[in-house]
Amino acid sequence: MAEKATIIDLLRHGEPLGGRRYRGQIDDPLSKLGWEQMWHAVSGERPWQAIVTSPLQRCSDFATALGRELKLDVEPDERLKEVGFGDWEGQTGDQLRSRDPTILSRFYWDPVEHRPQQAEKLGDFNRRVLEAYDSACERYRGQHLLMVAHAGVIRAIISHTLQAPIGSMYRLSIATASLTRIRIETERPPTLIFTGRTRL
Repeated sequence: MAEKATIIDLLRHGEPLGGRRYRGQIDDPLSKLGWEQMWHAVSGERPWQAIVTSPLQRCSDFATALGRELKLDVEPDERLKEVGFGDWEGQTGDQLRSRDPTILSRFYWDPVEHRPQQAEKLGDFNRRVLEAYDSACERYRGQHLLMVAHAGVIRAIISHTLQAPIGSMYRLSIATASLTRIRIETERPPTLIFTGRTRL
């Protein structure tokens, strides 16, 4: 008999208070809209047997509320925090461009070499995220896991699944409150099933 597949659903957090900015590890909670987006994202089938979450409020507050509703334990993992953006944290794109019109272009074309000052190294971020991911996949082998996390975390996991270079991760657009599903089984390599969001 074939081993039962492990299914990982990656749920990005909804809109935080303060709107769009390079938030990184600033611990803003969800806005009212952000809560609505998250509940809408999980309004269909809820097949999960376990929930793992980033400890930052914009992920963990919703994960805790959902876990309470589904009667599931919720496991925070420090390694699932968003990448540290250094001195970009709290800044909007417009604020950064006003300082240097090409700063974002350089970053997105080569995020490994053109890091914000004091930012976490992309390789270090990737290693810690994949340690958390691999640990969760092993711990919940054969189960359907929900992981509530950040765009950067989800990009790192998708890049790993597709064996894409980590420097290409910002070519992936991860919508607010979107779900991405990965299937892991022995017969074939880990597979990206879908990524996207339902409209609110």
